[in-house]
Amino acid sequence: MKTGFIYNKSELMIKTADRLTDSRERAVEIAAAAVDKKALDVLVLDVREITTLADYFIICSGNTGRQVKAIADEIDFRLSAHRSFPRHIEGFPGCRWVLMDYGDVVVHVFDEEAREYYDLDGLWGDAPRVEI
Repeated sequence: MKTGFIYNKSELMIKTADRLTDSRERAVEIAAAAVDKKALDVLVLDVREITTLADYFIICSGNTGRQVKAIADEIDFRLSAHRSFPRHIEGFPGCRWVLMDYGDVVVHVFDEEAREYYDLDGLWGDAPRVEI
């Protein structure tokens, strides 16, 4: 009976084939997950030339705290299927702003009021936008 161990090289290749190895792929997958949960104004910013914090920022909104949580949960679910896990998550209890740090990609899921207040769209407005 097999457990969680990998027994041979071909199994290793199968198990790693679905990983998201490129930060752009990861950013696009995150954006797609947000769109699938009806996120508003999904924005993918290429910040590689502006900061060393990350390669991409994703900013999106939900109408309610419940939707913000649903968007963040869907992102977490979709990326964990590709064996990509956040280094850190902030903000679940109030669900006004959830930050998910994947190292090379940082995700901001806001409710509409918090997004307008913090204005990350304006703060990082010099960054090129990635079409999704």
